[in-house]
Amino acid sequence: MDWLPLLSTLTGAAIGIVATLIADRNRWKHEDVKEALRLRLDIYTQYTTTVKVLGETLRALAEREHASDDERARALREAFRDSGIATASERMWLIAPQPVVRASNAVFHCLRRICDGYVGGTAVKSPEDRARWEERGKAAARMRALMREDLGVGPLTERYGPLLDDYGDPARSDTY
Repeated sequence: MDWLPLLSTLTGAAIGIVATLIADRNRWKHEDVKEALRLRLDIYTQYTTTVKVLGETLRALAEREHASDDERARALREAFRDSGIATASERMWLIAPQPVVRASNAVFHCLRRICDGYVGGTAVKSPEDRARWEERGKAAARMRALMREDLGVGPLTERYGPLLDDYGDPARSDTY
């Protein structure tokens, strides 16, 4: 019996099987990377949206007339608690790389200081309030830059409209 054809067939089959397994493994790895990227994009979008909405809500509540200082404080604390920022923050802590987590945590604490300032009676657009919002703006810009870097989309080099701060006033370009 001639073993050479059988050995050639078995070798060819083994090479085919190994090549298929390697190709499948590479495809699965690529899909895992794409899914992780999609997950981080979802988490980053949820967090930045929550930050934006919470900031607008806090300012609106601080500007609104309340029956008492206690009522104002309760409304502000409730808005912070109900905003979903705690859940969004926890998702960041579980999924995002450390630099993004640090940056998002800085934004969280800026918003906490804004809320606490309003609870303590800080007036909207006062110098103290503007300083807190400027700090939040810088922290948010850093966070977004790190998120964009992590997602591989690169920095923003052009804006499509005038830069405005959180009060609708023209902002310095180094703030955002």
